[in-house]
Amino acid sequence: MPLDDEAVAEIYREHGPMLRRVVWRATSDPNRVEDIVQEVILRVWKQAPAADNLRAYLITTARHLIVDQHRAAGRRPQQTQLVEVAEADVALDRALDQVLVEEALGRLQTNHRDIVRCLYYERLTVAETSDRVGIPEGTVKSRAYYAVRNLRVILDEMGVTR
Repeated sequence: MPLDDEAVAEIYREHGPMLRRVVWRATSDPNRVEDIVQEVILRVWKQAPAADNLRAYLITTARHLIVDQHRAAGRRPQQTQLVEVAEADVALDRALDQVLVEEALGRLQTNHRDIVRCLYYERLTVAETSDRVGIPEGTVKSRAYYAVRNLRVILDEMGVTR
């Protein structure tokens, strides 16, 4: 199959920065980061997944590559290595979740995003959020409800299931 340089370049331009962030959080090795990102993009190009699930497919493929490399590095792992691999898996899952949530938050309306950041990221109370944003407490509660509901829809559209 001939390599379509433009298709690969487009995937790389559009998704490369996000993939680098995900892989960097999991490995912190700049050489591995670029190798994994390039391998993921080539695999995605070869598999040609549905466009609506491309981002989730990229992240899942990156995760599999990182785990495979971890396992390959220690063919006969000792107990301490098994614990390190398990901890790395948990850290990778958290990093992937964080990237997906950040992207989903970016798709929310600004007034909903502000409420979510105050309540869930800064852990402000409804009253504190009301003071910060300058709206009544009832409006804070209402926006929080609709923001979370919209986040669920956005994450579903991104192919995130849990």
